[in-house]
Amino acid sequence: MNSTYDNWKRNIIIFLSSQTISLFGSSLVQYAIMWHITLTTQSGMMMTLFILCGFIPTFILSPVAGVWADRYNRKLLIIVSDGLIATATLILAIVFLMGYDPIWLLFVMAAIRAVGTGIQTPAVGAILPQIVPEDKLTKVNGINGSIQAIIMFVSPMVSAALLTMASLEVIFFIDVVTAAIAIITLLAFLKIAVHEKASEKQTTSYFTDFKEGLVYIKQHAFLKKFFLFFAFFFVLMAPAAFLTPLQVARSFGDDVWRLTAIEIAFSIGMMVGGGIIASWGGFSNRVYTMTFASILMGICTFALGIIPVFWIYLAFMGIFGVAMPIFNTPTMVLVQEKVESNYLGRVFGVFGMISTSMMPIGMLIFGPISDVVKIEWLLVGTGILILIVGVFLGRSKVLLEAGKPTVKEVTE
Repeated sequence: MNSTYDNWKRNIIIFLSSQTISLFGSSLVQYAIMWHITLTTQSGMMMTLFILCGFIPTFILSPVAGVWADRYNRKLLIIVSDGLIATATLILAIVFLMGYDPIWLLFVMAAIRAVGTGIQTPAVGAILPQIVPEDKLTKVNGINGSIQAIIMFVSPMVSAALLTMASLEVIFFIDVVTAAIAIITLLAFLKIAVHEKASEKQTTSYFTDFKEGLVYIKQHAFLKKFFLFFAFFFVLMAPAAFLTPLQVARSFGDDVWRLTAIEIAFSIGMMVGGGIIASWGGFSNRVYTMTFASILMGICTFALGIIPVFWIYLAFMGIFGVAMPIFNTPTMVLVQEKVESNYLGRVFGVFGMISTSMMPIGMLIFGPISDVVKIEWLLVGTGILILIVGVFLGRSKVLLEAGKPTVKEVTE
């Protein structure tokens, strides 16, 4: 057995623990900043600017960060990105404590955090197959999905409670401490060999490396179709992801508890879904699992457009949440299994570009339409289209071939 995997359980516990601690601190700050901007400005334009500052740097940096994740030590990249975010947060906390607290500083902070996320995401996606044996990737990605869902569920409540008891600066310091704990944990306890490409002397330019990554994707019929499917899928998901709070406010009432309820229902669903996929593992062909989940999401999107009773609406929002990890986990595992280790970072970089850009592009299409057409009709329409895309996914010979279980899984 590869010596990298000798202590894989210990390594993955250390790695996921450090990521959980870091992510929790980051989520606290993200929500605190968002609510601070909402409460102090009460401006939709300011919220839009904040969202753009948190999205554009990640999108621009993803392909470059993908090259870095293949050229350099992935563990150190994760540490550097955590350190960058923590340092920026610490400086901001000190500046705020000194009494200088203009809104534009929070936009700068959102952009710096997005740079850190852009560096970290391809590195995390690419490092997991280095730590985890191939036949355990589904379980580990499922557990990771559940942890992220729990953080999504807990951090808004903790952040809101902290904001009522303490100032924004205190929450900034909490993030600095959690990042420091995560960095020390990785440095002191996680021993992982550097992947092959990073240990070699780099003789090609960044651009050449990125181009090689694109050529690699182009030459793989599976990756080409896979990314095309994802681009369509993420665009169609935009109304369900972004317009449902507006729909609830318009159709059921603008009480805050209703908006909180849909977030909680979705988060609980995601926790349950993560647990299901971690224990079940999905169908033997991963693409069938993705097809099942995408059809389930299509049905839920359609249902959210026609359900007149709020409690039933919440139930479908919960089922939608369950379907997300059942869809995301085999997706991650497929890429981790089928892509050569030396190209993983670049492939995840392109994947990151698609996943961060397509939903906002969807919003550019559906957002303005939602002021003219009822959101219910948009949900019905996109729900039907998601169902059609899901059926095409389940009938694609190229993708079904790629989704077949590996030899190792068949023999177990």
